[in-house]
Amino acid sequence: MRFKYDTKVYDEINVTPLLDLAWNLLIIFMVMATATVQGISVDLPRASSAPSLAKPHTRAITITADGRIYLDTVGVSLAELEAQLATAKAADPKLPVVVKGDKGVSYERVIEVLDVAKRVHISELGLVTDKLVK
Repeated sequence: MRFKYDTKVYDEINVTPLLDLAWNLLIIFMVMATATVQGISVDLPRASSAPSLAKPHTRAITITADGRIYLDTVGVSLAELEAQLATAKAADPKLPVVVKGDKGVSYERVIEVLDVAKRVHISELGLVTDKLVK
C-alpha cells in the first residue's frame, strides 16, 4: 500500500494562534489598566471637586468607621503603619499616599494617621472624597 504525501510547500504562517494570544493579552491589559488604588471599601465624605490623586505606586491608608487602619488592604496599628511607610519612603522618596477615611470615623483618628505621615515626611499626601452630585 502506498501513501500519497502532500508535497505542497507552505510559505505562509498560520496566524490564528497568534491572534488568540493577542486577544487574551488585550483583555488582560484592559482589566489591569482599569484597576485603581486597592483598599478597603468605606463610605467617603463628599466634596464639590475631587481631583484624581491616584499615581503609580500610590499607597492607600484606609480608616474604617470603627477606627481600624489599613495600609492598602492589610490591617495595621499606628506603629506598624509608621514602620511600613518609612520603609516605602526610603525606597521611593516621592512616595504618594492617599488617606481614605470613612465619614463616620472620629476626626481624631484621621489626625493620628496624618501625624504618622508627617513624621515619615510624606510630602505627596491626599485625602480621598466622593464627588458631590448636584
